[in-house]
Amino acid sequence: MDKLVVKGGARLTGRVQISGSKNSALPILAATLLTPETCVIRNVPDLSDIRFMIEIMQRLGAKVTFENGVVTTSAEKIISEVPYDLVRKMRASICFLGPIIARCGQATFSEPGGCSIGDRPIDLHLKGLAELGAPSHNEGGNIYIPKANLVGKEIFLGGKSGSTVLGTDNIMMAATRAKGLTIIESAACEPEVRDLADFLNKMGAKIVGHGTRRLEIEGVDALHGVEHTVIPDRIEAGTFMVSALITQGDVFLAGAEANHLVNVIDRMKSCGAQITSDAKGIQVSAPRKLSSIDLVTETYPGFPTDMQAQLCALMTVTPGISAITEKIYPSRFMHLSELRRMGARVELEGATAILHGVEYLSGAPVMASDLRASAALVLAGLVARGTTEVNRVYHIDRGYEHIDQKLRALGADIERVR
Repeated sequence: MDKLVVKGGARLTGRVQISGSKNSALPILAATLLTPETCVIRNVPDLSDIRFMIEIMQRLGAKVTFENGVVTTSAEKIISEVPYDLVRKMRASICFLGPIIARCGQATFSEPGGCSIGDRPIDLHLKGLAELGAPSHNEGGNIYIPKANLVGKEIFLGGKSGSTVLGTDNIMMAATRAKGLTIIESAACEPEVRDLADFLNKMGAKIVGHGTRRLEIEGVDALHGVEHTVIPDRIEAGTFMVSALITQGDVFLAGAEANHLVNVIDRMKSCGAQITSDAKGIQVSAPRKLSSIDLVTETYPGFPTDMQAQLCALMTVTPGISAITEKIYPSRFMHLSELRRMGARVELEGATAILHGVEYLSGAPVMASDLRASAALVLAGLVARGTTEVNRVYHIDRGYEHIDQKLRALGADIERVR
């Protein structure tokens, strides 16, 4: 098992290329099963999650190749059963449910696995599919949808923590083949949902309202093959923003989309960062000591939960007291105990982390608990005195393409050790 060894103290400078969005690519790959024709998806990041997704697609009967960031798919015939040994590794595998139902009219699906960041039920997925005409029952850890007769309907997808991204994706994909008009109220409006809708519309779907809380999908008889380029990964971009700030550096994020990161940029500017952007990317620098901030994670366009751990790492060495409240996954704070091992002063009060900025962190062996927590520990290692060993880096490989190579190119002293 690999680990990342980070020696802190280097100031990061230079240019880093932001990869394609993992959270766009995964549902888009699932959506290629909606057509028997060939699809070509570009700007796909080379991640373990992408490899798992391709493996599932191949087991379902699709022909898939992946080379130099380009995935080519052909799904002339697919099966409707997805076993546990495939889906246990990755929660995003649930987004196969909508396309399989639309294509096969039935599905057998094991509940998926993924990072341990708190309870993430799929009840809204199943509720929406049932309202479309695909009722399910659960037995032995499997979801059974024996027969689907998809008919458009008005569906409310709001939950206790806000909109569901993968739930919106699933219902939207299934609705492309439903009879009549489907309206999704309280739909997720993240850039990744918009990217999937753009892809589906290229395939011949009739979707309007993507990017808003109300989606309208007019069902069509068939979808066809297309080519599509995945949007840049806003969470990777946000993570590299923090890498510049925590090391008092100056980094250009090539290809990053500032309009996908409005809330993140606003919070970082409020703590003293200098950030400019143009069509080519985003420039981030920290010319002076930063100041503490308070923030609350919310559904898009609010501050993303996937950036919470990275901001915690930044605030551990920022003068003052910061309060970071997690409203999406209230138990998503397992990185705090590892940051404490490095000398961070932090208390957890319910779903709020109270961080007292310290003069310095100390390198230590730490254990990654999930994807974004592992990124936070690497960021802390960049500024810590001494050497930090981040174990269980298979988590970080799920969502960051060659993060060690990219950081090293910016001047970081980081090495992957097997």
